[in-house]
Amino acid sequence: MTTTKKKRRKKSVKKLKYSNKKLNFVHIATLAGIILILLVIVLAARGCGKISHRTPEGVVEGYIKAAAAGKNKKMQSCYSADKLSDEAKTEISSTIKYFQAHGVKDVNIDSCGSISENKNYSYVYIRYNLVLENEQEYPCISTYLVKVQDKKYYLYAPSEISDKISQQAAKDYQKFMTTKTYTDYTKAYEVFLKKNPGYEDKIAGKLNG
Repeated sequence: MTTTKKKRRKKSVKKLKYSNKKLNFVHIATLAGIILILLVIVLAARGCGKISHRTPEGVVEGYIKAAAAGKNKKMQSCYSADKLSDEAKTEISSTIKYFQAHGVKDVNIDSCGSISENKNYSYVYIRYNLVLENEQEYPCISTYLVKVQDKKYYLYAPSEISDKISQQAAKDYQKFMTTKTYTDYTKAYEVFLKKNPGYEDKIAGKLNG
């Protein structure tokens, strides 16, 4: 009887040691997984705050997101000039003021692409919705001329746009107005105004006040 009890005790000790090892392995694996997830979150947070100059669409999207967040310096980084012209600064401040008049909480990008392009520039559209304080989304569409410099893409400053480029952009925009992207935008815009009569007058009052 005594021998049997001793054997049973030895077996239970072995099982306990084995289970502890297994438990420690699970804890280590879990801890490693948590650390990995935290690293991914930190890296993503660092990356998402920067303006992408890799594509024409990237710099345009970055500009709009920075405007919605009221980030003047980030908007300035979308231009290539070390010293921005007064026209560019005015455009930036006006865009921020316009977004603030809407009481923007966030911006949702619907689509962004090229209307036309040649060796000198890309004419890019961006369709997006401004997320308002009441959670409604105000449909918008904007266009920008983008140039490449040192293998990076930047917005054209107003002073850099020649009459020839401006005239060609106007023709290209007329064609763009016949596309599904533009007609879908106009439908969404009309629906919003029907739900919110007098909204445009309200915004105009804020901008002019």
